Amino acid sequence: MNMTVHVPLTTTPEQLVRLQALQQAFAELCNALAPIVQQTRCWNRVALHHLTYRMLRERFPLMGSQMICNAIYSVSRTCRIVLQHPNSPWNLTRQEGQPLPLLHFQPSCPVYFDRHTLSLKDGFLSMYTLDGRMRFQLGLRAEDEARFHHDKLREIVLASIPTGFQLSFHFSAEEGADEAAVPAADTAAELPEYLVIVPGAAASPQLFSHVPPPSADRALNSLATLP
Repeated sequence: MNMTVHVPLTTTPEQLVRLQALQQAFAELCNALAPIVQQTRCWNRVALHHLTYRMLRERFPLMGSQMICNAIYSVSRTCRIVLQHPNSPWNLTRQEGQPLPLLHFQPSCPVYFDRHTLSLKDGFLSMYTLDGRMRFQLGLRAEDEARFHHDKLREIVLASIPTGFQLSFHFSAEEGADEAAVPAADTAAELPEYLVIVPGAAASPQLFSHVPPPSADRALNSLATLP
């Protein structure tokens, strides 16, 4: 059984600015990945990591290595919803023989965290930002705090809300996740509001003419030279 715990964050004006900067930088990472996905038709998380990680590290030196991994996960996850969900109008079976649409992540897109970039201890949250860690005190209910000890934490998502930001912790009592499966939280196939889908848009040949077909068993050193 899946369960989600939503925790609104109480932020100072300075903290709010820092979180907005992180959100925008995360969107820029995702938008650097999207044309490569479109050109190579590769959105498997592991293969996409091998294909793009070195290029992204050089192109976005201020982003931590783990946040780059989280952006790759975000793009892979979104592509599974858009291109694989049976109810999606962009499902590949409905677009046979057509170029993939180009996904564009708006600055309001959610930011994905993991145990390396966010930690919770004794009611205090420590979160990665572009200019160092940020700490919050969380008022979790006892039953919600117990989930961190008994259930598997599948996803941690920072998202905008009218009052600022909130963290969502997605738990599952089941061990093991199918990488190829459409995320369980998106069974309705509602396309995210922060996503703009451009049908059949061509990726810039100047930027991506040197991206080879995806291959998980070789180093892609040429990608490091991309702007």
